[in-house]
Amino acid sequence: MSGEKLMPCVLITLLGLTLMESAHGQHMSDEPCSVQILVPGLKGEEGEKGVKGAPGRPGRMGPPGEIGHLGVKGQKGIMGHYGKIGPSGVKGVKGDMGDAGSRGPNGDPGVPCECTPLRKIIGEMDILVTQLSNELKFIKNALPSPAAVAGIKETDSKVYLLVKEEKRYTDAEVYCQGRGGHLTMPKDEGANAAIAGYITEAGLSRVYIGINDIDREGHFTYVDNSPMSTFSKWREGEPNNAYDDEDCAEMVAVGDWTDVACHSTMYFVCEFDKDSG
Repeated sequence: MSGEKLMPCVLITLLGLTLMESAHGQHMSDEPCSVQILVPGLKGEEGEKGVKGAPGRPGRMGPPGEIGHLGVKGQKGIMGHYGKIGPSGVKGVKGDMGDAGSRGPNGDPGVPCECTPLRKIIGEMDILVTQLSNELKFIKNALPSPAAVAGIKETDSKVYLLVKEEKRYTDAEVYCQGRGGHLTMPKDEGANAAIAGYITEAGLSRVYIGINDIDREGHFTYVDNSPMSTFSKWREGEPNNAYDDEDCAEMVAVGDWTDVACHSTMYFVCEFDKDSG
């Protein structure tokens, strides 16, 4: 159609044409025009599968499902390997003694014995055992609590016990008597020196001893009522019965005696005869 001047063409569908005619109530002019009617074409061939897209966002968690049915118990498996040996257990209680066994064969004859020296040794051991037994008996019966004992001294015939527990004179004597002895009664220079040394070693200055004139003023006797006829160790000017109230005796660290009031409290020394056990 080159060389010809045409009116503008309008591309409409069948439905659009009908609507236009109805609206104007007249036919379109006869001026030249090209009309194309579009109708759906045939279904094309299926295209190729596209690339997989990115994963979408996780959805909301759904409600919990119902509890499933209990499954059937499986078969017992095979035994595993033995483990390591554990530590030893606590020692058990000793069992009852078994029956006596049969008598064994006789032994070889012994060597002839030199019995005299052995008898002597056995006799000495018997004496020592007796002494130890007596001393053990004395310790069990005579000793007070360890905190109250300053030590034990002994001579050939006596055992002396210094008690570091302050008591009145009569209470101290009761204490010594309750253990089989008396307040110490020095009756010679040797015994007096031994007791004085005992006091000094213990770091004490004075102790009660078993001498008094409680029954008769001025007439001192030992606590076992034996007379003082052969030995005394009074300090110069003693006894003086100061304040008319000194009827008991003490020994100071140097070994001298002084009279003191019986109601005073101080440490004391008990004595025990070695053959009293």
